[in-house]
Amino acid sequence: MWTFVLGAGFVLLWSSGFVGATLGASVGTAITLLAWRFLLAAVLLLGWRRRISLRPKQIAAQAGIGLLSQGCYLYGVYEAADLGVAAGTSALIAALQPIAAAVLGQVVLGERADARQWIGLLGGLAGVALVVGGDFAGHSGTPAWAYALPLGAMLALVSATLLERKARTEVPLADSLVVQCVTSALGFTVLAALTGQLAPPMTGSFWFAVLWVVVLSTFGGYGCYWLLLRRTSVTTTSSLLYLTPPVTMLAAWVMFGQRLTSTGLLGLVICFGSVALVLLPRKLSVPRGKMTSCSSPTSSPPPRR
Repeated sequence: MWTFVLGAGFVLLWSSGFVGATLGASVGTAITLLAWRFLLAAVLLLGWRRRISLRPKQIAAQAGIGLLSQGCYLYGVYEAADLGVAAGTSALIAALQPIAAAVLGQVVLGERADARQWIGLLGGLAGVALVVGGDFAGHSGTPAWAYALPLGAMLALVSATLLERKARTEVPLADSLVVQCVTSALGFTVLAALTGQLAPPMTGSFWFAVLWVVVLSTFGGYGCYWLLLRRTSVTTTSSLLYLTPPVTMLAAWVMFGQRLTSTGLLGLVICFGSVALVLLPRKLSVPRGKMTSCSSPTSSPPPRR
């Protein structure tokens, strides 16, 4: 039950990042929003967690995970949008993450997905394709190499996921977020300063967008993601990402009045059904010849003493 609640919270909070990006897009650049997002997150975390008990090797590992999962992932998605890549196209490329994680998880971690889970993974990809299919209209002026950015972002998140799972260290989640957010803050601040995009727009709407993505997306979304990964498998955690495009679609309809389509709603249903296939517990089987006397239907009860 707790895992279900955590998973539902993760989907809602991770989807809030796309909503926050839309909120901030009209008043500032993506790099500006990302820089101040992680600067504020780092300040708040350092004020709350003034002392972390991590060894230098653990700090280096968490910094690398943060650079991949936050820095590279978010930069790839946001920069692709700035270059004209359709949001739906980026979402569909990012939706390859559960399949990539399942395949690489078998190689790197030895985790095994059964036939039912593979059907769910492929079905989820089809559902996401229906949800974002309307965004595949050609965008003139978009350089071809820009489409490599969301692909690289997806691979960065997969790499961070596998690194976190493989490390299996007893690092407190709060300490992990501190190191990861400080690393991302340094990276995005330097990038924003070098490109002349560090100065924030002094408007209430920009700072509302910053607070939105700090509280909901950074603390909530990433916090739930790493917590789920520690409690479940890579395949299970990654499969929930299939639900973020349709949930974002519904949120955009409620908040921004963006149009809902029958195809998108069908994709939503397929995504939910596919994720359910992945999350259903496996049936326990008893190997032949290993059945105990108490489990055999023909065995006699033990003698009374």
